This record gives sequence, structure tokens and C-alpha cells, in this order.
Amino acid sequence: MLNIRKAVPGGGGTRYVPYEERCGNESLVYFTRNLSPAGIETIYERVNGNITGKVAVKLHTGEQHGPNIIPPAWVKEFLEKELPDAVIVETNTFYEGDRYTTEQHRKTLAVNGWDFCPVDIMDEHGTAELPVKGGKWFDAMSVGKSLLTYDSLVVLTHFKGHTMGGFGGSNKNIGIGCADGRIGKKMIHQKGAAQWGVNEEEFMEKMTESAKATVDFFGRRIIYVNVMRNMSVSCDCEGVAAQPVVTPNVGILASTDILAVDQASVDLIAAMSERDHRDFIERIESRHGYRQLSYMKELGMGNDRYFLVDIDNGDAVISPKKAVEGVKPFGKD
Repeated sequence: MLNIRKAVPGGGGTRYVPYEERCGNESLVYFTRNLSPAGIETIYERVNGNITGKVAVKLHTGEQHGPNIIPPAWVKEFLEKELPDAVIVETNTFYEGDRYTTEQHRKTLAVNGWDFCPVDIMDEHGTAELPVKGGKWFDAMSVGKSLLTYDSLVVLTHFKGHTMGGFGGSNKNIGIGCADGRIGKKMIHQKGAAQWGVNEEEFMEKMTESAKATVDFFGRRIIYVNVMRNMSVSCDCEGVAAQPVVTPNVGILASTDILAVDQASVDLIAAMSERDHRDFIERIESRHGYRQLSYMKELGMGNDRYFLVDIDNGDAVISPKKAVEGVKPFGKD
């Protein structure tokens, strides 16, 4: 039975924790600068060992004409070569827009070019509950019902900023994106009579507990790919109203560890010059977004220490600073 508990949010959402202050084990995070379908294919093959059976691919397919989503043509080529029987999965939105109802959502999918393979709007079929193990806000999360029919999940994320979360990585992609549009997303966002009453550390924690429900359900049969391209400080849910992109393109990261891949993505942003990362860092800090990372660690969802493996250069282990060395200002060749 779904229950929202009374709890006290943690803190620290405005403070970036340098690598040398972290403790614990390391995970593997693979990195390529090859922003293309081939780049996605190559990095996917490094982490796909447990992806079997009926496979779902969780994307943010975007509002109509959104300029920054992962290009559908890239995803089409990737699926044709690597996962020809996979299904893209999404859920309807909590806000009223072009993806609020299933009918509206399917029109938007067609407009944005997501009509080359099946797309399962998972809450079209109703809702289901997944336990939240160790959560302080929830004991269960309401998700799109058909999520439970898949054997494996590929979380293919456009890494970017986010209006409420500070940044949107793999944690946001499934924490918000697998929660159904009427119950699950309401549990995360609404506080009392205020539809959008949850923010800062409380929001990060509720979103992360939702993500944990999906992570635990799939166990070892889930992987995470973050595409660091066209990184506006706005989420893809803002569509054509998104803020202009000013953060340089970087590349693609992948891991079997959700915390490690999101932490490494944030670390790459932090390693950029002040000029290149100013807006993105301000967005994270002003929303208390670093709490996503610390709460994932508290919940045992992964490691914030990792080996960053440069697959473009003989699998050398490199630093975030090395990974962003020579990035070009956005829009410059």
C-alpha cells in the first residue's frame, strides 16, 4: 500500500564534494568523445552483459520540437544494430502539456520522430507498486504498470540541467520518468495543496527513492548511458522554451552503477573552465541538486568513486579534467 511518510530532508545539496573527500569502493565508468550512433553502440557493448530477454529502453522523448533531445535517428540506428526487438518506454506527465494524456503523448511522439519502433506509454495500462527499500519518504512507488513486464532496462539519458533537480541524469530519467503521471509523480511533486510544493533536498530525496524502486526491481539487468550533448540548463520537458545551450558538448558515459555514472557526469561539468560550466553549476547549486548524489550513496545505490575508462585511447584510466581537455565552446567547430 502506498504511503507518504513524514520525514526531514537532509542537507548538503549546494555543496560539491571533491573526489578526494569521497570514500568507499570504485565502479567502472566508460567514456567516449564519439557523439554519434556508433559512439552509443560502442559504449553500450562495454556494459550490456546482463541485458537479456524483453528489453525496455527508457528515454526522455521530449516535448514537441524540443531541440536538445537525443536525436531519434541516433537511437534508431543504435536499436537496429544492438537491440532490434527492444521497446522504448515512457510515462505521461504530471503537468498539463503535450504529453499529459496518452493521446496527446502519442501525437508528440510522432511529431518528434519516435515512430520507428514500438513505444510503450507504461501508465496507459494502469499503475503498479514497487517497494522502496530503505526509503524515509516512501515505502512504495507507483509506476507505469507495464514496466513490470520487462526483463531488462537500458536507461538512455540525455544528460542536461533541470529546472527542479539542478541536473537531469539517469537518476532523474527513471525517478521521474518511470513514475506514472497521476499517482507516482504526484507523490514526488505535490505537498499539501501545492502541486509543485516539493523542492530542494526533499525533492532530490523523493525522486531518488522513486529511482531506487526501479533499480531494485531490475537488479543486475539494468544499465545507464548518459549522453552529454546539447546540455541546456533546462530539461527536455521545456521543449522549445528551453534556455540556450552554453555548456560544451563532451561525450558519452556508461556504467552498471547509477550513482557512478551521474557522479562522473557532474564531475566532468565541474572539471570544465569557469567560463564553460558557470551556468550549469549555478543551476545545480541553486536547486540543491548535489543532494541527488549524496542520497543515492546513503541509499546504497552505488559508488561515488570510479575508474573513468577512456575507450577512445586504449582503455586508459583518466581524470575528469583529462576527459574535458580541449572541449570547444558550444556551437564552435
